[in-house]
Formats: sequence, C-alpha cells, structure tokens
Amino acid sequence: MNNIVNLAFEQRLSDIRKRYDALLNMKNEPVTPGNGVYVRYKYPVLTAEHIPLEWRYDLNPKDNPFLMERFGVNATFNSGAIKWNGKYVLMVRVEGSDRKSFFALAESPNGIDHFRFVGYPIAIPETDAPDVNVYDMRLTLHQDGWVYGVFCTERKDPDASRGDMSSAVASAGVVRSKDLRNWERLPDIKSKHQQRNVVLHPEFVDGKYALYTRPQDGFIDAGSGGGIGWALVDSMEHAEIRDEKVINFRHYHTIKELKNGEGPHPLKTSKGWLHMAHGVRGCAAGLRYVLYLYLTGLEHPDRLIAEPAGYFMSPQGWERVGDVSNVLFCNGWIMDDDGTVFIYYASSDTRMHVAVSSVERLLDYCLNTKPDGLRSAASVQRLCDLIDKNLSYEKEKVLIEDNIMAEV
Repeated sequence: MNNIVNLAFEQRLSDIRKRYDALLNMKNEPVTPGNGVYVRYKYPVLTAEHIPLEWRYDLNPKDNPFLMERFGVNATFNSGAIKWNGKYVLMVRVEGSDRKSFFALAESPNGIDHFRFVGYPIAIPETDAPDVNVYDMRLTLHQDGWVYGVFCTERKDPDASRGDMSSAVASAGVVRSKDLRNWERLPDIKSKHQQRNVVLHPEFVDGKYALYTRPQDGFIDAGSGGGIGWALVDSMEHAEIRDEKVINFRHYHTIKELKNGEGPHPLKTSKGWLHMAHGVRGCAAGLRYVLYLYLTGLEHPDRLIAEPAGYFMSPQGWERVGDVSNVLFCNGWIMDDDGTVFIYYASSDTRMHVAVSSVERLLDYCLNTKPDGLRSAASVQRLCDLIDKNLSYEKEKVLIEDNIMAEV
C-alpha cells in the first residue's frame, strides 16, 4: 500500500512540476496594434500559480501522502517595482487563502516574462502595534542611498463597536534596505488622517523628504480628502505629516470622482515629473478603478503642468474579472536608461500584468492630449476640433498631391 501511495505521490509531483515549469518558461506576446501610447502583453507576468511549489506544498510524502497544498495562495497583485542588479524586480503583494497579505520578491531578466519568486517571503518587523495586514508597497531608491518601501498597514479600529469586525484604520508603514533582502522597519508615518496611498519622492525637495499622500476620513471613503496630497517631512526615521496640500484634485463626474491616489513614485524626465495614479468612480457594478497620468514641474514637483482627460488605461476583457472586479491598479513601473518604460499593473486584485511604453510616448500623450473640460459640451467641442483638423489636413494633402501631379 505504501509503495502504491508513493508512486501516486511521485506521479502527481511530476505532473505538478511539469505544469509549473511550463508556466515559468512561457514566452509573453505583445498585443498589437494597441493604441500607440503603450503595448499590452498577452499573458499575466505573475499569478497565484507562479508561487514556488516549496511555498505551497509539504513535499515530504510521509507527512503529506496526498500531496495537498498546505499553504493556499489566492492572488499576486499590486506590486512595487525597481531595476536592481540588471534585473526587473517586483515587490509583490501575495494574498493567502486566509486573506492575509505579505510581500515577496519576483525577478525577471527582461521585464516581460520569466518572472520567478526568489528566496523567502519578506519578513517585515512588527511595531509595538502589530500589523493585521500589510499591502501595496511602493519602492523608491532615494537620493539618500536607501531603498525605501512605503506600504499600507491595516489594523482593527480600536473604537469599533462590539461585534463590528470590518472597521479598520489604515496607516503608512515604512521599511528600508540596501540589498532588497533585509529590511529595517521604521516608525509608521504619523498623520491626522488615515493614509492608504503614500509614496516617497525619489529626491530631496528643499532639503526635506517629499511624500505624495491620500488623506481620507475613513478606511474606504475619502470623505473630505480632496485628492492626491503633498507633504514635506524632515526625516523618514520619524516622519510626521503636519502640513499637507492637495496637488491633484478629485472632480465631480470624472474617472476620479470618489477617490484618487498616487501609484508608483514619479519618473524624472526632461519635461517634468511623470506621474501614474489611479482614479475611482462609482457605477452600477460597484467601484471602477482606472489609471491616469499627469505631469508636474521639475523644479516644483507639487505644481501641475499637464493632465490628459480621462483614463490612460482601464480593465479590458478578462482583466475585469477577479476577486475585486473592474479594477486596474499600479504601484510599480521601471524606466530603463534608453527611455523604455515597463508599467506593472494588477487586474481585479488577482494577477500582475505588464505594458510597455517609452518616456517619449508618455510625454507626448501628457502634453498633447487635451485636459478634461468637465462638461459634455466641452468633450463634443474637443472632438469636433480634432475632426476639423483631420479634414483640413486631408484637403491640404490633396492639394499637395494635385500640385505634384501638375508639375509632372
């Protein structure tokens, strides 16, 4: 009987390994022709199935004769990103089947496929008030030489009424590292508001650390919070947000009427700081999360230069299906030395994807796409202007061609 069980164990393990190896070695494919701004890739770069077998199974047949999963993984999503030692590295939010999230590193040689989890999950030291849940880490290689990870730490609301098992308090947790393996925990960022989307600017501003914030009255609702905030702090070792101003506002009847939040830290370009953010609106299907871009000044990162109307990227096709449907979220992108930009986004709180663009294309999109007129009539006028421009160009083209033919 033991031999039969062992044979069944070995056969099942062999089948699982073959499937896993095929997944890790699958080549990704661009989806063309795209919209000219970016190119999506066909397959997710990370899913729950990418989690190493050693993390999910007890591989000892004596202890696990039926080769059952002993640690269930539900999703891999909302990943920070950084280029490190020539590899494209994601700080992945991994959610277990127990609903608890944790962080793990996955890396790829080319940024679009062959992502593999490395080492162990990241052990985040706890504070005196232990985190119940941690998630959505943004990675920033700062001018001071440290790699900082700013993430959301969730704890049960101490003022919740008896029997209330859903009220929570969100704060911004901070860790830092010099090797991406060993992380030092710093005190949580102090704020008079709840904070779920705090991002560290990569350079000092007026000799201080700069933070993009999202002040909100409650754990879910932004309430009186007007949009993406800006704050300067003296130190990341004891960061406290005292003065906070909104630099990217929410607006009625737009893609960000309910909430908006900074994604990854902005990219420095010749034209300004390039920002990715998410916007949230309500619809019949619930909350809809999309991504949008905006540009701020090089010398003054808190001053808006340009913001195209509408979304930059929205969930498409099966990206709309998952644990929390109709959601795109991005908290990690990487800019290569040649200007290529790898955008790592999650769909429906379930899986990770990549889209590829360039600084040149993204700046063109930001600077040459009209802003939101905030009224239907303004949208119609914008469209009519584009149609008139194209008709004028076609007439001009015909005249030039006629002149060329006449000369011939």
